[in-house]
Amino acid sequence: MAPTPDLSNVPDADVVALAQHGREDGFRELVRRYERPVFSLIFRMVRDSASAEDLAQDTFIKVLNHIDKYRPEFKLSSWLFKIAHNVAIDHLRRRQLDTISMSGSPHAGSEAEIAATSFEIASGEESALDQMEARELGSTIEKAIGTLRPEYRSCIMLRHVEGRSYEEIAATLDLPLGTVKTYIHRARIQLREQFEHLRE
Repeated sequence: MAPTPDLSNVPDADVVALAQHGREDGFRELVRRYERPVFSLIFRMVRDSASAEDLAQDTFIKVLNHIDKYRPEFKLSSWLFKIAHNVAIDHLRRRQLDTISMSGSPHAGSEAEIAATSFEIASGEESALDQMEARELGSTIEKAIGTLRPEYRSCIMLRHVEGRSYEEIAATLDLPLGTVKTYIHRARIQLREQFEHLRE
């Protein structure tokens, strides 16, 4: 039996081509590269790790079913994030989470999920007090993000967590560039207001 080839250094386009030709190792490599960022994006939208895991699986099932529709002139990550975003939005609509109050109360059960986030500081050189304050700050920011409308939330997460450009966000969410900029601007204003409210 021939050993499984190492695809870790193969460009995304070639990995997709393998998957499009039915190569299971190609699809496995695609999942390996993007499962964490896809989960991260979905989790920060739905704010529940169990749901995020299920939705991430659903995302990659959709990717597998539609891999032949991927066009290499588009960035692979943008295509994947677009699918993940749509899966998460469908979930939010089903659960009617887009009616969350702007009062600052997170969705029930989400507190336990706000643990290690990209907003936390985890340096071993910090004091226990510093680390506790960092965790509290991370929790506060997560709560504020959780109050945003889903479309604002996804734009903010792609911009400030995934580091995507405005153009990439527009392509990922299939929105006009001006709309993306407007959503991010409004989201930042709401976050400032919510941050001040939650810190009181």
